[in-house]
Amino acid sequence: MADSSILMQNKQSWDAMADSWFGTTALPAYGCLIPTEDELKLFPDLHGKKMLDIGCGSGHSLKWCGDKGASELWGLDMSTKQIENAGRFLDESGYEPKLFNSPMESDCGLPGEYFDVVYSIYAIGWTVDLQKTFDQIASYLKKDGLFIFSWDHPFMHCVDVQENQLLFSGSYLNEDAFSYIQRGNPVTLQNRRLSTYINALARAGFMIEQLVEETNDETLERPAEFASGYYTPYKAQRFPLSFIIKARKT
Repeated sequence: MADSSILMQNKQSWDAMADSWFGTTALPAYGCLIPTEDELKLFPDLHGKKMLDIGCGSGHSLKWCGDKGASELWGLDMSTKQIENAGRFLDESGYEPKLFNSPMESDCGLPGEYFDVVYSIYAIGWTVDLQKTFDQIASYLKKDGLFIFSWDHPFMHCVDVQENQLLFSGSYLNEDAFSYIQRGNPVTLQNRRLSTYINALARAGFMIEQLVEETNDETLERPAEFASGYYTPYKAQRFPLSFIIKARKT
């Protein structure tokens, strides 16, 4: 499937299921069963900072930034419905964001060398061109600006469930696109190695400051029976379900 076809399919699917994701996976949470921003403190003091959210969804992470004192809230999402939901939610919360309905790979008119922090909570993995996306993000940031993002850990794509066991059945090396049905809608993603993310960041002019691939203490300390779901405490006690990267534009 061509990149343009993947983008169109994923946009249509996200428009259809946007309401069902309203308010989920937003700061201070980074993902499933991983430490939160309250614990990790990856973000700087946000007072007076200009913030850009890549894949802003329903706008809940932007509200968190505003509540922390950010001076400007900007968001980007390929889903028209998500942008509509974010605009309404942030307006009701007393904020005036600047929201752009566009794929993250495209130059959609966002200002260059303008933002103090660009972040993305569980959205970067939807890109069809990782290098172009990171290059775009670098162009938006001021020198020494921060880029922080989270996504599924690549191991997640390699582990299957069979007869109450976890089997390492996929290939970590395979970065081909794959399609599946999510909440009744077809979507297409590409699994990528951690090295692929790190090397693409380096080519875009970023210096990696921190890589987080942990499970939160609460999950590690509790008994976890086997479960066949995708995000389960049983899995999280054996490998991280999510990862976070904090990088600085050089």
